Amino acid sequence: MYKLVKYLRPFALYIAIAIALLFIQALTDLALPNYMSDIVNIGIQQEGIENSIPNAIRKSKMDEIVLFMSPQERDKALECYDLIDKSSINFDKYIDKYPTLNNEPVFVIKNIDKTQSELLNPIMGKALLAASISEKPTSELSKNEIAELEVLDEDKLDLSTALLVKAEYVALGMDTAQTQRNYIINTGLTMLLITLVGMAATIIVGLFASKAASGVARNIRKDVFAKVESFSNSEFDKFSTASLITRTTNDITQIQTLVFMTIRMVLFAPITGIGGVILAINKSPSMSWLIALAVIVVLGLILIVFSIAVPKFKAIQKLVDRLNLVTRENLTGMMVIRAFNTQKFEEKRFDRTNQELTDTHLFVSRVMATLFPTMTFIMNGGSVLLMWIGAQQIANANMQVGDLMAFMQYSAQVIFSFLMLSMMFIMLPRASVSAQRVAEILDVKPEITDPESPKHYGKKINGVIEFRNVSFRYPGASENMLKDINFTALPGQTTAFIGSTGAGKTTLINLIPRFYDVTAGQILVDGIDIREVPQHELREHIGYVPQKSSLFSGTIETNLKYADENATEDEIRTASKIAQAIDFISEKPEGFKSEISQGGSNVSGGQRQRLSIARAIVKKPEIYIFDDSFSALDFKTDAALRKALKEHTASSTVIIVAQRISTIKNADQIIVLDEGRVVGIGTHSELIQTCDTYREIVLSQLSKEELA
Repeated sequence: MYKLVKYLRPFALYIAIAIALLFIQALTDLALPNYMSDIVNIGIQQEGIENSIPNAIRKSKMDEIVLFMSPQERDKALECYDLIDKSSINFDKYIDKYPTLNNEPVFVIKNIDKTQSELLNPIMGKALLAASISEKPTSELSKNEIAELEVLDEDKLDLSTALLVKAEYVALGMDTAQTQRNYIINTGLTMLLITLVGMAATIIVGLFASKAASGVARNIRKDVFAKVESFSNSEFDKFSTASLITRTTNDITQIQTLVFMTIRMVLFAPITGIGGVILAINKSPSMSWLIALAVIVVLGLILIVFSIAVPKFKAIQKLVDRLNLVTRENLTGMMVIRAFNTQKFEEKRFDRTNQELTDTHLFVSRVMATLFPTMTFIMNGGSVLLMWIGAQQIANANMQVGDLMAFMQYSAQVIFSFLMLSMMFIMLPRASVSAQRVAEILDVKPEITDPESPKHYGKKINGVIEFRNVSFRYPGASENMLKDINFTALPGQTTAFIGSTGAGKTTLINLIPRFYDVTAGQILVDGIDIREVPQHELREHIGYVPQKSSLFSGTIETNLKYADENATEDEIRTASKIAQAIDFISEKPEGFKSEISQGGSNVSGGQRQRLSIARAIVKKPEIYIFDDSFSALDFKTDAALRKALKEHTASSTVIIVAQRISTIKNADQIIVLDEGRVVGIGTHSELIQTCDTYREIVLSQLSKEELA
């Protein structure tokens, strides 16, 4: 997993911006419950009156309440107010707001800072409350009311004095309903603005997280594809095609999802969770144990789900590989399946693999399905418990209704944060398995590499191929497939290989373009060991036609131009004539623009071979390699193609692997292989006389009369 972290570096700016915006999003989410609490506590219960400091107070009322202040408190209170009467220059400014000014002077609050407000609030609150209590007859005073002044905290003070401040506003002739409306509307607009900021941050975080995740997936996929392209046949033998496809698609998608969710949730959840805990405790320290209880229960649930689901995630990716393998085999081998009437067998094989994958997915889904209802039950149960305990706190005047509502929301945010983290912990193992599978490809060191100090060919080479004591062994094999091979193939000549099945013909010619590297000995082209030349430069001079002809989706023209994208129309047409493909191409309504399906499935085997040969001719290489490339052609077409090819490749080195004697008997040099060894080299007539193996092959295909 850590090996892929380097792919995050190009997107560090996106991630940094996303993290910064996550803090903004978290702060907005955490701020909203507090504002909701203020609307309930202040806007509704306290009718818009925020604290115990009246904005204005009648002089007679001020004279009454200062009696319950110490001299220092009285001085602090009076210095925060201006006395307005009919003689004041600001009388006209305040008369509409405070109609009582016509009857008596009014103290109006100055512009005071937060520090002055915090000092003045308890002074005015206690004085107002003391004055209110003192107005009651002694017989009506309870012990609690008498003791209340000594133990009153700030929250109780605001709640207890709000109605007293409102009564003073009514006495001043103020519109108290408008005050309440203004507070609720202003607080609501603030919440709306915060919500819009949070929403914008959420959208931008999602955008940058998507850019980073998709960019990481793109770069990993690009590197994986490039790595696979550098594989030799040895590396391809280690990974199945189905597995490579799964790793390039499904596994990288898992990594992409993890990167997105990590940026979007893993960083956001701790901020929200920690902030929610702090703010919830701030609202009610006595109820904080409820959050701890909920977190412990959630963590226990996550650990149980984690221990059950993780092993299954590791199995799912292997099952996806197997399903891809079965599907691929069925699609590519459909004609064989139909020919042998094994559709039912293949359906059962597919169903067995598919059912195993489905069962595993269902098991994980069932486990995951229990997570959300259980989390919902915990959240709802916690809410009920909170309301029950909170109601008692409210009844005892230890908490306000708005604070309880905010506490519940903060608790839900904390639990939801842990839920998001739990989802990540469940996703992480599967993504980790996928990352490991992708890293296995990226960590492969190809057996065939370019030299550090390469030698170079010119633009044109002669094409002399020499095998010197070449031996080759497949990786993991106990003995050599090819043993001590020696021969030279010259330009202007055709060198043919023949031998029984498994003699090593295809293996031998695959060594020339370095699809495999020799185990011992040397292969030289123009006197240079091919291991000392860059692979691209070596293959630039080779026209290769594989045993199994392979075409790509596109048109006939794009397939032929695959060898040389700058080839002219005349060159393509000439190559098609030499390959005896021009007739069937001309019969198609769109000619060279005719569509070719993936793998060339919409043309016959013989047509596919001829197009593959034409593609190699378009390249105009100095070395041609035909690996049993004439096997699907009839004798007439085979003869015509070889005749035209002989004229076109008069100065090139031609290597042919064939099973038919008629294809190679006119070759300048025939090399006979038997169990990986050269048992004969010469012309057709020479080998008939000197090589028993060759004579047996010839007699198996030709009668004595034909041979004579």
